[in-house]
Amino acid sequence: MDYGPLIEKKRLRIPELESVMAEDGFYDDPKRAADISREYNRTQALLKDWDDLQQSITNLAENEELAKTDDAEMAEMAREEIPELQASIEKLTDRVQYSLLPHDPNEDRDAMVEIRAGTGGDEASLFAGDLYRMYQKYAEVIGWRTETIEASPSDVGGYKEIVFKVSGDEVFRFLKYESGVHRVQRVPDTETQGRIHTSTATVAVMPEAEEVDVQFRPDELHIQATRSGGPGGQHVNTTDSAVQITHLPTGIQVKCQDGRSQTKNKEKALQILRSKILEAKIREEAEKYSAQRRNLIGSGGREEKIRTYNYPQNRLTDHRVNLTLYSLEQILEGSINEIIDVLQKAEMEDRLTELENS
Repeated sequence: MDYGPLIEKKRLRIPELESVMAEDGFYDDPKRAADISREYNRTQALLKDWDDLQQSITNLAENEELAKTDDAEMAEMAREEIPELQASIEKLTDRVQYSLLPHDPNEDRDAMVEIRAGTGGDEASLFAGDLYRMYQKYAEVIGWRTETIEASPSDVGGYKEIVFKVSGDEVFRFLKYESGVHRVQRVPDTETQGRIHTSTATVAVMPEAEEVDVQFRPDELHIQATRSGGPGGQHVNTTDSAVQITHLPTGIQVKCQDGRSQTKNKEKALQILRSKILEAKIREEAEKYSAQRRNLIGSGGREEKIRTYNYPQNRLTDHRVNLTLYSLEQILEGSINEIIDVLQKAEMEDRLTELENS
């Protein structure tokens, strides 16, 4: 496919965006300013990738010619550079193709991540804590920020449930693949027979919703103050600061008890509730959109087993794309880029196929 005409349209879009950004009062509408700024940054990144791709293609052709010359030393140097150039071309081509696909505005959003301990008792809660730290470390490497919204620690040091926000550039684009059931196979510290136990934790990644995305009528919400419970400090056990909100039309229920202030807990609960409802709307649209794509990247449903973490073999398997890596230690330290790259590439190929067939 010739991407040249599409690239030229993107080049013409840059001065248009710059003209809008230079207007007086551009920042008076923060949402519009943010949307245009994101489009400008995405377009600039695409054009740089395209220029780098063209240069790499030129360099590869030159090296292939030099590799055929009679100058043995020059030919050897040229041959040594060819694999690196080929890898660069493949990576840049993927990025250009992805950037040219119809843009999903939800991918620009920050994300709300909810991790719940599943089957496996204490071991499941410890695994939930491991996943939380894995995402924290990944966010640090990328340069994103994380903020704990609500947490229910377990007695053994893990989490029964934890909800946190991840802020930065295109957070949901990269983290959306993490939704589903994560399974761990390992020997617990308390296991005296050396037997491997299997536990699970569920992860839900939701695009952060703003008030304009999801609005509530007063009669849609049942809000009640409750007594906080569980670990978290003296105040948690002695105040009625916890807030539980039920969205009556959907039955979705959210409880927040992490803060001392009932008002703050209510704000956080509404924040989580909006994101849950937005996620449900997106999932409903995906059901209509494409069965093929849904099968590839998953429905995002919490019942779907997406990944296995096998400690004895230092192995991670992502079941959606049949990816197996023997670097579990590094992955749990936040090195999940390779997994996300493979999932993004698989989704991109699926979407390109759909575009070609439409």
